[in-house]
Amino acid sequence: MSDYPFLFSPTTIKNLTLANRVVMPPMGTNLGNDDGTVSPANVAYLKRRAKGRPGLIITEITAVHPSGIVTPNQLGAYDDRFIPGLKLLADVVHQAGGKIAMQIHHAGRESVFLLSEGKALAPSAVPSIVYRRTPKEMTREDIQEIITAFGAAAARAREAGYDAVEIHAAHGYLLTQFLSALSNRRTDEYGGVTLKERARFVLEVIAEVRRRVGPDFPVSIRVSAEEHIRGGYTIEEMQDLAPDLVRAGADIIHASIGTHGSPGAITQATPEYAPGFNAPLARKIKEKVSVPVIAVGRFNHPEQAEAVLARGDADLIAFGRQFLADPDFLIKAKEGRSADIRRCIACNQGCIEREMLGEGNIRCSINPETGQELIYPQGPAAEPKSVWIVGGGPAGLTAAYEAARLGHRVTLFEQETELGGQIRFARIPPYKGVYGEWIEWQAEQVRKAKVEIRLQTPVTRALLETHRPQKVILATGGEKIIPAVEGINLPHVTDAWQILSGAVAPKDHILVVGGGLIGMETADFLTERKKEVTLVEMLERSPVRKITSHGFMLHQRLQEKNCRLLFGTTLRAVREGSVEIERQGERQSLAPIDQVVLAVGLKPRNALQAVLTELNIPFTVVGDARQPRRIFEAVEEGAQAAWEL
Repeated sequence: MSDYPFLFSPTTIKNLTLANRVVMPPMGTNLGNDDGTVSPANVAYLKRRAKGRPGLIITEITAVHPSGIVTPNQLGAYDDRFIPGLKLLADVVHQAGGKIAMQIHHAGRESVFLLSEGKALAPSAVPSIVYRRTPKEMTREDIQEIITAFGAAAARAREAGYDAVEIHAAHGYLLTQFLSALSNRRTDEYGGVTLKERARFVLEVIAEVRRRVGPDFPVSIRVSAEEHIRGGYTIEEMQDLAPDLVRAGADIIHASIGTHGSPGAITQATPEYAPGFNAPLARKIKEKVSVPVIAVGRFNHPEQAEAVLARGDADLIAFGRQFLADPDFLIKAKEGRSADIRRCIACNQGCIEREMLGEGNIRCSINPETGQELIYPQGPAAEPKSVWIVGGGPAGLTAAYEAARLGHRVTLFEQETELGGQIRFARIPPYKGVYGEWIEWQAEQVRKAKVEIRLQTPVTRALLETHRPQKVILATGGEKIIPAVEGINLPHVTDAWQILSGAVAPKDHILVVGGGLIGMETADFLTERKKEVTLVEMLERSPVRKITSHGFMLHQRLQEKNCRLLFGTTLRAVREGSVEIERQGERQSLAPIDQVVLAVGLKPRNALQAVLTELNIPFTVVGDARQPRRIFEAVEEGAQAAWEL
């Protein structure tokens, strides 16, 4: 008998039978062709997810009209020319034994691309909270054109072989904009004081979709169960509206939360939000309707989903980013290998933030295969090599696992007493424990791959001369930067690593030097312990951007805990009981300061490069040993180095 009887139970919705209760929800990939057609990368990405056997896969947002695209390469369904490519996606899911729904979408004002061209449409000419630019107010003719476009897109989904369609009415896009009093200030029949009055556009979209696809084709609607923003609609209002959505033609309600303008980055929940945090809202919707309800909200393990289903909070569970971290997690759970599941750490670096910041297509910080399915080597290597990995942090562990997976003979050297690199410290600040769980998982996978691990073993010239490996991957990390400041060697000066590890006890009045991630997270750690903290950073603005999910939460907590953040400030001297700083060209003293914590960052540790060059041993430098950055770059470079052996 399965450990997850509810999760693996089948269910039928109209003419659609799902093998289990797991849904892969829509996630943008940025993999489409420049003209919005499906690319080979789209197909490979979805084929890999389908291999994991979820009951239902819902595609990424697919535009119903050119006036509603987020980016030029967003997949489209607003013309028959898109059908052949869309059919390829349906085919690969069906070939894996799965079912697929197309999510149809219009961005409204939430498209910086269309806003910049003056083409974005919305219920009212109210600036986007996210982009702070004003869209055009839709005319009645515009409204009817978009309603028709939703129906036409749904019909194309059916023609392309999809099993269902989902209408995107969540997260601040066009349909949410009509529902929200913050963005819908119309005085005609598409506006109104109540949520029910403002829902007319949404209900007409559902009705048109139903008309075009027929009575037996399942229609889902994704809503933000509550808007989660000041002045936004509430879950109680959505409960009142939910039966109307069903009467209009919805067969499934997919209960998400918030908009992209909601505080706390709740639509891309960080580790501050517990797995399944949004399930209570799904239950409230379920109390008012008889159709299935999908719960979503940072689920990263089957046991969490099983508990929600067992309580009756929802009928299906959406695992989003978890399908990026480990598309095989469901298979592992069914086979009794839950310990082998690579659990999403909700860092958002490779998925949401990479796309949001214009860094490229979808990736996953801890799974280098994601978004690179077309180039991911299956192995084995044609010529197995003797490979040394120097350093057991994220880059080194990834390189070791990938090289061993491909059949190389791998030895991993780590000079410390344990594996993990910088994650040994990064896991300690508030809400960062998931990073530690991941690095422990990665280390265990390396052991299972039969990599020879040598702890407390520095790699020296003599060792290299004696054994002469065929290839070395240098993942030696970074070393602390110590600024040249008067008084820097006084006994009450320490660093972030000593504080986080517990080697040095924090005092009461602390100056943290450095406003990057290390400094900010150390300040977070200290303020949680009720310490009085001042942080100084030379840059005029915080290097930890509030636009990122983790950055927003970090800044918010430090503000709430009265941590004093001084940007554009340089430490000039450390004295007994005080420090001297310089701001805007003026020097001033800060007191009382009974401890100074250095967190100015890392510089590459790469002394072995010269030795390897002299010995003519091929090598590749990865991770912080190349340039200190994020987990994403460390894992990516470690994997690439192994793939290129």
